[in-house]
Amino acid sequence: MPVYVYEAKDEKVSCGECRGGFEIRQPLSEDKLANCPKCGAPVIRVIQAPGLTHSKTDLHYRAKRAGFKCLKKVQKGEYETVY
Repeated sequence: MPVYVYEAKDEKVSCGECRGGFEIRQPLSEDKLANCPKCGAPVIRVIQAPGLTHSKTDLHYRAKRAGFKCLKKVQKGEYETVY
């Protein structure tokens, strides 16, 4: 079930919860909220970037598959191939 973020349309007629923004879990089949569940003030849904992250090992694996080589510094000006 996705988590949506809502903020107050007008800060003058909103409570502290919707003024600062709040998260709510809603199924995709439900309509988006029109009013704050706490105070009833009109709210809008805020579009946010998805939380996608890559681990360091995943990036190394993808780089290796693409044909890049990983180098490790041995001494000043000298490197050796790790893979």
